Order: sequence, then C-alpha cells, then structure tokens
Amino acid sequence: MNILITGVSAGFGKAIATDLVEQGHTIIGTGRRQHKLDELKTKLGDNFIPLCFDISDISATKTALQSLPADLLNNLDVLINNAGLALGLDSADKADITDWQTMINTNTLGLVNITREILPVMVAKNDGFVINISSIAGNYPYFGGNVYGATKAFVTQFSLNLRADLVGKNVRVTNIEPGLCGGTEFSNVRFHGDDERAKKVYENVDYITPQDIANMVSWLISQPKHININRLEVMPTAQTFAGLTVHKG
Repeated sequence: MNILITGVSAGFGKAIATDLVEQGHTIIGTGRRQHKLDELKTKLGDNFIPLCFDISDISATKTALQSLPADLLNNLDVLINNAGLALGLDSADKADITDWQTMINTNTLGLVNITREILPVMVAKNDGFVINISSIAGNYPYFGGNVYGATKAFVTQFSLNLRADLVGKNVRVTNIEPGLCGGTEFSNVRFHGDDERAKKVYENVDYITPQDIANMVSWLISQPKHININRLEVMPTAQTFAGLTVHKG
C-alpha cells in the first residue's frame, strides 16, 4: 500500500511508519524537523519518502504534495492524520492564547488541510482509508484540557461527518481515541520542555505506548474493505473516565 502519515518525527507517527515499512508498504512521512526525517530515511530506506513542511500552512501542504510523483500521489491508499500537539495545562482564564492558536492551527486546520487535498484522490479511484488520531480528551473534559480537548472533539466529529459524506464511495474512516500514552514527546511539548514535569505524568503507570497504537493501525488496514471500524477508544487499564468533581462552598 501507499500510505501517507503526518507527524512521523516521533511518537505514534514514528512507530507507525517503522512498522508499516517493515511490512512492505511505501510510506510518505511528513514532519517539520528535517533532521528527524533524515534519520528515519536512513533507518527505513527507499520505502520511506520524507516531506518536510508545516501542515497548518495550506500553501506549503499543496506544494509538498505536488512534489510527489503523480503515480504515487494518485494512488494513495491510506492517509493517517497523526500530527498534533497539546500546549499548556493552565485553566482557561490563565492559558496562553498563542498556545491555543497553535493547537487549533495544527490539530484542526492542519488535519483539514491535508485531508481535503487527499480525499479527491481516494474518491476518484473509489478506494481509500482515512485514519484520524484523536484523543479521549475530545470525549471527556479534564482540568486544563480546554482548547486541546476541543480540537480533539473536532477531530472526532469531523471523522463521523466524513463517514456520512463518503457513503457509497468506498473510502473508509476510522477515529482512534487514545488515553494516557507514554514514550512520546507529548508531555514534554505540553510543558514546554520541562522534562521532569513530563516524566511525573507517567510515573508508576503502565501506559499505552506508541507501539500499541502502531499495532492498532496495522490491524485496521488489514481488515477487509467491506468493514469500517468507526471508532477505537483505548485507555490503559490503570486509567478511567470516572470521577465527577463537586466543589462545595
């Protein structure tokens, strides 16, 4: 298969790309850090094609995709919208507005940009698969989740609406909604490089790993084409959504 994955520089994207190349697929991997893409190219070889650009920039997205060979671009089988980030964990009244804007631009606008470019290709060949990486933050609010949770709720709802629009076009859509995941740069980015604070998030927890998510993606694309898995919500056993808070004055 020809598979486009956004955000392959680290975490989920890197694990997914590595697994799928090893399985014999051709991977187009996007990211903003050229040196990270170069490292993956060295590791994965000719079946990995790096594209360095910011998906929140629609012009850069178009230019990068148009740089691909036409026979590859017009024969994409799977789009995995993985690129995304969380910034800050302050309450909404104290949050940094630039953090909010960055999350909106990457998690929603960037995902929409690249999806809109690829969907016509899949519809034209009457075959394709879009896998979006959302989060349980889009389903269950938590303190400090504010805009990050809202962007992931957007991804979840967008995925459902894609399914509605793509009926009869043989293009599948799955939304993966992970809970607490370690072994990524997620919390390091959220806490603006405070590695010690990030480390504490995962202490004494048997969390979800990037490999776990990569395994799910491999399973999804191996399913028969007449089957569409709408949503996969996954948490570590140690995590739950229970526990409504009541403040008593």
